[in-house]
Amino acid sequence: MRIIGVIPARFQSKRLPGKVLVGILGKPMIQHVWERVKKSKILDDLIIACDDKCVLDVAKNFGAKAFLTSKNHPSGTDRIAEVVKNVKTDIVVNIQGDEPLIHHSVIDALASSLKKDKSAVMSTVIKVITHEEDLDNPNVVKVVIDKNKNALYFSRASIAYNRDKRNFKELIYYKHLGLYAYRRDFLLRLQKMTPSLLEKTERLEQLRVLEAGYKIKTILTKRETIGVDTREDLKKVEKFLKQG
Repeated sequence: MRIIGVIPARFQSKRLPGKVLVGILGKPMIQHVWERVKKSKILDDLIIACDDKCVLDVAKNFGAKAFLTSKNHPSGTDRIAEVVKNVKTDIVVNIQGDEPLIHHSVIDALASSLKKDKSAVMSTVIKVITHEEDLDNPNVVKVVIDKNKNALYFSRASIAYNRDKRNFKELIYYKHLGLYAYRRDFLLRLQKMTPSLLEKTERLEQLRVLEAGYKIKTILTKRETIGVDTREDLKKVEKFLKQG
């Protein structure tokens, strides 16, 4: 079974322009992501999907395999689908280009979940929320799961709602980490689906999958990561890396 990883690297960003090329301790952010993912023991290949030639040039300069895609894709999933149409593979791992603290073991566990569960068409990573303030942060996506660890719903709101105001430490909340694995055929089918009402409401493309009636398998990790959307996030990443 062939498994590839694709890192969608969109140059433009409203909150942090050109963020995939922003320097972190002397390297562009996308290079930190690529170097960490290259340590994977399960990926047969790793590709950076760029929407701008300046990102393509930087990626090739540090040794990455990179392809230039259309600038008009509405999401990273669409950008990956363009690349995958011309690549022979069974499973595709979608790796966010703005998470420079990603650990290769998480990627391996995610891809392995689809190898083990032949009925699953898509999987993603979740983590227990340990900071109560994250519950009301719309940039931290929450998820609720069933007994088989399939996602029931994703939201920017705090779910499940704590009606009785129980102590946070008595409850378990999960956050969604923006990392996915798909079977290739399902990814190409997903890319052709019309964006759903819930997806457009929450601005979360994974809701398109649930609303269409498919299941998303979740993989629980204890490893923390930081998605970079702001200068403040950059400072957190730099502090983390300096501390080793």
